[in-house]
Amino acid sequence: MPTTPSVYSTVATSTSTSTSTTTASASLPTGSSSAGLAKVAVAAGKKYFGSATDNPELTDTAYVAGLSNISDFLQLTPGNSMKWDATEPTQGTFTFSGGDAIVALAQKNGQLVRGHNCVWYNQLPSWVTAGNFNNATLTSIVANHCGTLVGHYKGEIWDVINEPFNDDGTWRSDVFYNTMGTSYVAVALQAARAADPAAKLYINDYNIEGTGAKSTAMVNLVKSLKAAGVPIDGIGIQGHLIVGEVPSTIQANIEQFVALGVEVAITELDIRMTLPETSALLLQQKQDYQTVIAACKAVTGCIGVTIWDYTDKVSQALMNIDEH
Repeated sequence: MPTTPSVYSTVATSTSTSTSTTTASASLPTGSSSAGLAKVAVAAGKKYFGSATDNPELTDTAYVAGLSNISDFLQLTPGNSMKWDATEPTQGTFTFSGGDAIVALAQKNGQLVRGHNCVWYNQLPSWVTAGNFNNATLTSIVANHCGTLVGHYKGEIWDVINEPFNDDGTWRSDVFYNTMGTSYVAVALQAARAADPAAKLYINDYNIEGTGAKSTAMVNLVKSLKAAGVPIDGIGIQGHLIVGEVPSTIQANIEQFVALGVEVAITELDIRMTLPETSALLLQQKQDYQTVIAACKAVTGCIGVTIWDYTDKVSQALMNIDEH
């Protein structure tokens, strides 16, 4: 997501005592913040409530204890350690240590992992962006990267394609699109499916929370992939939002995505505000989280929500080094 000067507060766990964050569980059936976010989500028919994380945070024992509380979090997303620059920094040489550490933590806790991501225009090593590869060579590179990455982390959910569109619904100009055209999407998805037939394969993007040109582009892409027999299991709605600006069409948009025959997840939810915080801003933030959670809850095919880390202490760090 584009860089913004705004500072924000993210949704907190049900056990947080922070006054600068609010809990999303208020809109779910129990009406109690003590039940545990993941427990309440599962009771509402969802697969999980989860959080992003990143390797530098794993040295903070108090933070890890909160992250490992499966009453609150049944799913983890590595913020950066599975991206191309981290996993294939030089051509054909793969490094998995960062991702492995987060997967090991999740497996110890009995949590799902969302792989993030195979193909994205950002955080690419220079050998990819400046390699001047032709179509055939880059096709082979994309297939090898996605197949190796997904094959190493079998059995996970994967953001195979991340942020393919501009906000007006046109294709983003990057090394993949400029060299391969739209075929890079199918190449990556097919390689991922071949590497792990059990993985759930997603296309993930921001500013597709409500209806509009970008969401329509996503609908048309999924339709075309399905028509061509290309594997696609889900659409990831990132959910990087601003207090007071949650689209009124969010539930309708989730419904139109699910109607395509795919599942939907809210993958990177945060609702930021410009500081200093006020009681009015905090109330609006709480209501906005409730709106998003309620929209997912109302649609059977929306399988879960992941917040872009569960505490403001590290969510801003993720924002600085991730895609936002």
